[in-house]
Amino acid sequence: MLDILRRIVQEVNDAADINQALHIIVTRVKKAMNVDLCSVYLSDHTRKQNVLMASDGLNPDAVGNVHMDFHQGLTGLVGIREEVINLADAPTHSRYQYIPQSGEENYHAYLGVPIIRHRILLGVLVVQRYVRKEFDEDSVTFLITIAAQLSGAIAHAEASGGVNILQQKSMRRAAPFSGQPGSPGIGVGTAFVIYPSADLNAIPDRFVDDVEKEVGVFTNAVEAVRNDIRSMLVRLTDKLPAEDRALFDAYLLMLESESLVGDVIAKIRQGNWASGSLRDTIKEHLRTFDEMLDPYLRERGEDIRDLGRRILMRLQSGGDARPRKYPKKTVLVGEEITASMLAEVPPAQLVGVVSVSGSRTSHVAILARAMGLAAVMGTDFPVGRIDAMEIIVDGYRGQVYISPTRAILDEFSRLAQEEQELSADLISLQNLPSETPDGVHVPLYINSGLLADQIPKDINGAEGIGLYRTEFPFMIRECFPGEEEQYQIYRQVLQSFKHGPVTLRTLDVGGDKALPYFPIKEDNPFLGWRGIRITLDHPEIFLVQLRAMLRASETLNNMNLLLPMINSVHEVDESLAILKRAYNELVEEGFAIQMPKVGVMIEVPSAVYQVREIARRIDYLSVGTNDLTQYLLAVDRNNSRVASSYDALHPSVLRALVQVVEGAHAECKPVAVCGEMAGDPASVLLLIGMGVDSLSMSVANLPRIKWVVRNFTSGRAKRLLEEALSCETTDVIRARLNSVLEEAGLGGLIRAGR
Repeated sequence: MLDILRRIVQEVNDAADINQALHIIVTRVKKAMNVDLCSVYLSDHTRKQNVLMASDGLNPDAVGNVHMDFHQGLTGLVGIREEVINLADAPTHSRYQYIPQSGEENYHAYLGVPIIRHRILLGVLVVQRYVRKEFDEDSVTFLITIAAQLSGAIAHAEASGGVNILQQKSMRRAAPFSGQPGSPGIGVGTAFVIYPSADLNAIPDRFVDDVEKEVGVFTNAVEAVRNDIRSMLVRLTDKLPAEDRALFDAYLLMLESESLVGDVIAKIRQGNWASGSLRDTIKEHLRTFDEMLDPYLRERGEDIRDLGRRILMRLQSGGDARPRKYPKKTVLVGEEITASMLAEVPPAQLVGVVSVSGSRTSHVAILARAMGLAAVMGTDFPVGRIDAMEIIVDGYRGQVYISPTRAILDEFSRLAQEEQELSADLISLQNLPSETPDGVHVPLYINSGLLADQIPKDINGAEGIGLYRTEFPFMIRECFPGEEEQYQIYRQVLQSFKHGPVTLRTLDVGGDKALPYFPIKEDNPFLGWRGIRITLDHPEIFLVQLRAMLRASETLNNMNLLLPMINSVHEVDESLAILKRAYNELVEEGFAIQMPKVGVMIEVPSAVYQVREIARRIDYLSVGTNDLTQYLLAVDRNNSRVASSYDALHPSVLRALVQVVEGAHAECKPVAVCGEMAGDPASVLLLIGMGVDSLSMSVANLPRIKWVVRNFTSGRAKRLLEEALSCETTDVIRARLNSVLEEAGLGGLIRAGR
């Protein structure tokens, strides 16, 4: 059975279009189950009909011409109930509906199974026999298994080649394809499918006689790629802050490093030609990245692969690379889009990005957010058949519409226009105070330290850094950075905001963020050895970092310290003891330093229930809503199968946040929010109502949040919070907040949140 199942699914996945896929299903299932008839009905949710799309056993003329309302026939009953129907004599059932001229009058035994994907009914798979006898249990379980496996294959085939066939059958697609939100926004334009033009895996070994000449060929190709990247940097100077341009600086550094270029040259000198040496070097580097548990670091392997392809393309073209012609409104679509592919498109022509692979941590998603482009990652369809089609990218909900209906196109075009107008209006807010109409000051800070050691220069009017992630300087090196090296990094960060607070979070690695030189393998990394647990277990690492931070703050005195993943007061006490030790050592050594304000991240449920005890020991609290939501709801936010259940506006999350704010304020300690919730306009309404003292977010989100702060009184926010706390479901809460934002004139942002 498993062998048959694998073969059927593989054949369906390899189908050129949905017509061929459905034909494969009915013929292969009929043969495998030894039945007299197999049919597939697809569900048209726009017309609320099941349409016969393929059959091996019915009259061929019936295919495409039989439309049955959802409530009609046994097929409709299977769909409505979303369960198996197994009958010995179907014509005697009260819901049986005869289809004239279909040739089904001779069939009696009936077995129908729903085809469901992500809770959506795709259709119904039906097998029938002439005999009057129910199907046995093995047949039922086999067909259920087939339907469950084929649900993904049908969605795959429908996306691959189904658009035209569905339009021909009067089933123009209104439903979107789903992925992960990569960057908020709406993009309406023409799909431009991009693909790697060089295949490293196809390169053979080839011996060279003139080694030095081959080295010269390789170095010329590297220099050509280096010039390409410099040109990209020039083109993006006005579009990206320094922190995000640092990615391309990293590309340039890789092209100068001995670990990449030097290794290739060494292999050439061993006798292999440039292309083969490049292939082997790239594969060696990729193995290192593929073994990493941290998704951010693992996806950095794609940067290595991208560089390898670019060098190979130059080697193959003799240094000549033809420019591509992009549509006026380009939605860049690909199986695996890289940051450099994105940078090649003229910024004025780019409106959106769709990548089949990748996630929110992909460099392309990070750059899309920095450029204000809508992006959807991890979509559930191949891209080979949508080039030049009209396409809509909904970066808020992670949805993509291919060849949309006129009504959908008009609606999203309106939303995109509203966004453009809103973005223009928000520029004027940059130098205005972040204050509610009734005089409540809500400081807005930025999160930083994601890509490199650099600090963004364009901060959209931020009052400081609310979260600087110190782990990334650790992650991009080959060993633990020393005290002096860390001091230089932290000093640069603190000096960049001399007149505002800068919050440095202590090392937050481990679990799913293992360092390449300090590997940690665990069955359940999110509940494993991470954050403060590691640094407390390794005081020699913790002390070096704390000393570097304290030294960096000398004379500036604008540093706040933040402890991650705290789940007990014991961990707070231990951390403070080590901090005091580092402070005393430096004072004895003659450094004129001050003890910084110390805060704790509230991101695990246990900290919520001990918030007052924790607050008594420190100076402030900072809520990491991403992890807190994940742990409270028991939902892995990086898992696309359960992503729809992850929402920070869940009533339980809101009640936990209220408890944190009330507990901290009872101890006269301020509360900040530094997770993605702080950058979501709908959520911010409730955070203001709770009395959260400050918000920290990405640079791109700051103008929108300032608009919310300046347009809603704290009194109204409190009333909205009371409404939300009385609601039982997330959908009701979000709908209410979205309607409030819409009424206030923030229509372009009401879709934000997921």
